[in-house]
Amino acid sequence: MEEKKLTRRQLLKQSALLGTAAAGLAILSEGCSAADSVTTQPQPANPDKSASGKPKVVIVRDKSILGDDGINQKAAEQMLGRAVAKLTGKSSGAEAWKSLFKPTDVVGIKVNCLFGKGVSTHPEIAYAVAAGLQLAGVKPENIIIWDRSTGDLVKCGYIPNKGAGIKVLADDGDWGNEVKNGSFHGRLSKILTEKITALVNVPILKTHGMAGISCALKNHYGSFDNPGAGHKGGCNPWLAELNAIPQIKDKTRLVVVDAARLQCDGGPGLQVKYQFDYYGLLVGFDPLAIDRVGLDIIDQQRKQMGREELGLERVKWIATAAASGVGEADLSKIELIKI
Repeated sequence: MEEKKLTRRQLLKQSALLGTAAAGLAILSEGCSAADSVTTQPQPANPDKSASGKPKVVIVRDKSILGDDGINQKAAEQMLGRAVAKLTGKSSGAEAWKSLFKPTDVVGIKVNCLFGKGVSTHPEIAYAVAAGLQLAGVKPENIIIWDRSTGDLVKCGYIPNKGAGIKVLADDGDWGNEVKNGSFHGRLSKILTEKITALVNVPILKTHGMAGISCALKNHYGSFDNPGAGHKGGCNPWLAELNAIPQIKDKTRLVVVDAARLQCDGGPGLQVKYQFDYYGLLVGFDPLAIDRVGLDIIDQQRKQMGREELGLERVKWIATAAASGVGEADLSKIELIKI
C-alpha cells in the first residue's frame, strides 16, 4: 500500500494525541532499528503474581476519562500510571514502566479497530500506553500501534504513520509463515513475529455474538490471516489455542483494556442501547484473568438490565484457555485490586 504524506492538520492531530508525556521528545530517525531481532528479548522483572501467588488484575476508574469530546487522554495517562504502579508495587508510574520495559525494546501496541468507533480501542488509550512506554525510555520510533487493516485504523481515528515518531501500521495482507497449534492454523502478523520484541495488548471490552465477549484473547483474531475460520463452536478451542502459541504468549508484557465505555449485549458491532459508561481501565499481566474479570463486569451489568448472564457455560473458551496454560480463569484465584 502506497504511503500518503500527512497534511499539516493531520500532523497537528497526531501530535495532540501524543499527550504531555511525549512533549519535548526529539524527532528521531526513521525505521525500527532495534527490531532487527525477531526473538523476544530478556524481560525485566515482572511481578506477575501477588504474594499469595494469585495473578493480579487492577481496575482503575475515574469519571474524568470521559468528556464531552470523548476520551480525555491526560486522564487516561494518569489512571494508567496509577494502575501499573499498583500492579508492580512501584512507587510511581514511571518506575513501574521502567520495571516492565527497556529502552532497547521495540513494543507493539495491538488495538482492535474492526467495527469502527464506539466499539474499538480509542486512539487516546493507545497513545496513553505509548506515553508510558516512553517513560521507560522506549524511543517513539520503536513503538508500533497496529491492527490488521489500515482502513480499520483510519475509521477509528488513527492516522497511519511509517515515518518519524510513533508508528501506526497495519498488516494489510502481508502475513508471515503459517503456525499451527491444535486445531488453530493461521499465518501470523509479521509485525508480531518480526518487528517487535514486546507486546502490549490493548483491546476494548464488549460482548460478541459468537465468542460471548471480546477482550484480550479475542483481540488476537486481528493478529492472523484467517479469523473467519476460528469462530465455530463459539471460538472454542481456536481462541485458546491461538493465545497459547509462544509468539503471542511469550511476547505479551502487559494488558491494558479500554473500559471507558462498554457494551453488554449485541456486538461485535455497535449497539448504542446496550452501552454503558464504566470510566475504567483494566490492567494486568495475565490476559485470561483479565478476560475472566471482564466477563464478570459484563454479567453484572446484564443482571442490572434484567438480561440473562453469559457465564462460563456460554463463554466456553475461557475454561479451554485455562486448561491450555494461557492463564487463570478462577475468580477466587485472581487478586482483584480496585483503585
